[in-house]
Amino acid sequence: ANNKLRMEDKRGEEHIKLSTEYGGKTQLNLGHNVDEERVVRGEGAELRTDDWVAIRGGKGILLSADAQPNADGVMLDMHKAIQQLEHALALAKSLGKAAETAKATSADSDSQSILKSALSGLQKPGILAHSPMGIGVVTPEAVRIASGNQSVGIVSGRNTDITAAQSVTVAASNSVSLFAQSAGMQLFAGQGKVDVQAQGDALNLQALKDVTVTSNRGSVTLSASKELTLVCNGAYIKISGGNIELGCPGNILLKSANVQKMRAANLNLSPQVLPKGFKGGFTITNQDTGEVMPYILYKITTAEGDVYSGTTDKLGNTMPIYTASPSLMKIEFPLSSEQGGAL
Repeated sequence: ANNKLRMEDKRGEEHIKLSTEYGGKTQLNLGHNVDEERVVRGEGAELRTDDWVAIRGGKGILLSADAQPNADGVMLDMHKAIQQLEHALALAKSLGKAAETAKATSADSDSQSILKSALSGLQKPGILAHSPMGIGVVTPEAVRIASGNQSVGIVSGRNTDITAAQSVTVAASNSVSLFAQSAGMQLFAGQGKVDVQAQGDALNLQALKDVTVTSNRGSVTLSASKELTLVCNGAYIKISGGNIELGCPGNILLKSANVQKMRAANLNLSPQVLPKGFKGGFTITNQDTGEVMPYILYKITTAEGDVYSGTTDKLGNTMPIYTASPSLMKIEFPLSSEQGGAL
């Protein structure tokens, strides 16, 4: 079977090798690692196999690249990692206050505080990874970061850069808030149009200083179904009900080569139809006691055949389901007999 346990005590070449041929060489190499020809392969520790590797810690896992010379310290020494969490949380709270002052939505720092408390000393089963010089996660395929019931917080002490070779999409069930404290905000489209819609409510544009609207090679059209009003220092132009009303506390000056009075005319622009989606969901309760049932596995199937699986939150709510038109939804509980209680 060619199983091996090799120990070398030669000064400067100390190593231990535990190996089996199963799994296309499954090995644990410690210390001064060499191959069969005694050629150095590396130094430190290596766990390798051509099969699977599972690392499991029922009370938590600490992954650290922080040095601990001569193993002089406790096993779960994580103070540098916790410091980073605390700094990130402080930055999120500080900018959150600035966002609230500007009437923007602040970040959810409460869930990040709960996470820091859980990871401190691994008081609850979690995974804490820390490196003093950076962490890289790369793959030629997909990468997914998801939180089933809490927030995902991304904090950087300098810049946060997102680059995509194709598209960047952001979808939120409730709101999207963007806030820049001091250096402004830019939105550019190198090709194609820019479309901004408030499909269910008002659209407000406001600036402390100048507002400039320019069309370099086309036209600018302002359209309203009820009324258009221009106001400046008490003077105004109001367009409503097919009438134009001009008023001012001072003078009206007309400067033109010619003024013509002609018969009545009108121009009607067809209003753009804004799309409207539909939203639904469930709150799971115990039919005997009426109490909500948190963290219950469920599967929702829409009339179109789309399937959504998940776990209820702490209030017993499922994820919101969105459809293009009103339709029926079916909910099932795959593990209802194991989850306890009458659903």
